[in-house]
Amino acid sequence: MQRWQKRLNDSFTRARGCGLKLMGQLPARTTDSFTRARGCGLKPNAVPVEIKSMSLHPRARVWIETSDSQSDGRVAPARGRGLKREDRIGGAMASSPFSRRLFLQNSAVAGAGIAAGSAAGAGGEPLQVGGVFPGLAVRADILPARSECGIGALMPWAGRLWLITYVSHKTGTGSGTGLYEIDEKLAMRKRPESVVGTYANRLIHPATNQLLIGPHVIDAQGNVRTIDAFKDHRLAATMEHLADPKEKVYYLTMEGLLFEVDVRTLEVAQLFDLVKDLEIPAGSRPHFKGGHTGQGRVVVANNTYDERDFTGTPSGGRLAEWDGSRWTVLESTAFCDVAGRRNLGAVIFATGWDRASAILDVCARGQWKRYRLPKASQAIDHAWLTEWPRIREVETERFLMDCHGIFYELSALAYGGTVWGVRPISTHLRIVPDFCSYLGMLVLAGNQVTPTGDTNLLAGEPQSGLWFGKTDDLWSFGKPKGWGGPWWEAPVEANVPSDPFLMTGFDQKVLHLSHGADSQVTFRIEVDFLGNGTWKPYGEIRTPAAGYSHHEFHPSFSAHWVRIVSDTTCTATAQFLYT
Repeated sequence: MQRWQKRLNDSFTRARGCGLKLMGQLPARTTDSFTRARGCGLKPNAVPVEIKSMSLHPRARVWIETSDSQSDGRVAPARGRGLKREDRIGGAMASSPFSRRLFLQNSAVAGAGIAAGSAAGAGGEPLQVGGVFPGLAVRADILPARSECGIGALMPWAGRLWLITYVSHKTGTGSGTGLYEIDEKLAMRKRPESVVGTYANRLIHPATNQLLIGPHVIDAQGNVRTIDAFKDHRLAATMEHLADPKEKVYYLTMEGLLFEVDVRTLEVAQLFDLVKDLEIPAGSRPHFKGGHTGQGRVVVANNTYDERDFTGTPSGGRLAEWDGSRWTVLESTAFCDVAGRRNLGAVIFATGWDRASAILDVCARGQWKRYRLPKASQAIDHAWLTEWPRIREVETERFLMDCHGIFYELSALAYGGTVWGVRPISTHLRIVPDFCSYLGMLVLAGNQVTPTGDTNLLAGEPQSGLWFGKTDDLWSFGKPKGWGGPWWEAPVEANVPSDPFLMTGFDQKVLHLSHGADSQVTFRIEVDFLGNGTWKPYGEIRTPAAGYSHHEFHPSFSAHWVRIVSDTTCTATAQFLYT
């Protein structure tokens, strides 16, 4: 018992040398935990586990099973669960010379403070704090100009994790960014082919087995070529080609230029200037983001949005599609990402927002439908502030969606042409320009310190980091909460239902209603608890002339979607607050 406590106290001492703030010596409850363990047949001189490195979530629970053999320390029963004598379990390395089952709570590991400190000090492993490895941070230069160093794209490929960083605009706005690779030992290398620019695109080209990331083309052996014509273009998305997918792809720039590229010869040809083709108003700044090819169409997103949009004058946001012959504008507000699979119905998902709420547009069986989602933050309501919120597959055949400060689980399916598998996971403050899975871990890109031409004098050297964890760690981020609704001082027609608004997965739900009519208006609330477009009446709220009403839903009540129907043509507001 004394040796166990001394070992942990030594770990605390080493952790202090790494700059970690610790809470002191091993808590008394840890000693109590092992005192109780004696009741399970453990001997004080049979120290159960030597902690070499640890990083546990505050609610983590770790079971370690050992064999009855004391002679060689083998862990026969544990192998049945895929564990070996020294396995990383929830971030902890354990070796076990004794025979019993031990249940470790974080009270028995002294508050998780020894995690990164002892790992870096004793074992020589990379220092990590809460899933962030400082040794894998990327930086941009502070001279001659301080800009930005966001991580625009991540992709596992050719035995490595590839990432590319970006400055705030083009080469002249900063320096020091580039293309990086990380190996299975989490060793990072900046590639000599690196160029400075703004890049956030990535795509696998199946016919040639190449990764397209930024202006670079990487083959299956990790050899890198660079498309020189793209060095000074801000690359937002790369998409499959409609007519010649085996030889060509499309590249979309943030300025709205659409190119086609031969992926073998790297020849480049411009096809469209979408500022003109999509009739983006003069004086607006194009800020194109996502793009995707599916269901015989190319879909692109432009997230132009500023105070003009909030006050009721659209500034040029777009969701648009091209069928190979003509362009069609689908939405005239800000949209960020477009994604989908090539199978399972090839459903296309696009995320955006207006002043009323976040928006999820879905194309299933060739038909588009609009759904509305809560906003978790008003700090994202500007084209420059979104970065690249993504829809990515991080577990096999299921999507993780980042939309307006909330992570969602998103099914790739749309049975019957409707979407029902949208479930909020957590809110977050982190800027996540991209995310992916690598070696069984979820990896979140970042964009943390951004002086951008010294517009923020409290931001110093441009830099960003990566977060490594498990997909289910996202449940421990912030509680799902937010606000939004189908109408914000919007013209409403009598007896025409609003867009569906997401209800499931949120707590403490309240609806606020107001209108400008000179007589009483009755609002009917309808819910879809099956998620398949079957609407049932929930109740009615009568609101006096030019008046206001609110309704609190019972804490136990929920449904997949909710919508509002007015009995009067008027200007109305319907906003939900989930807290």
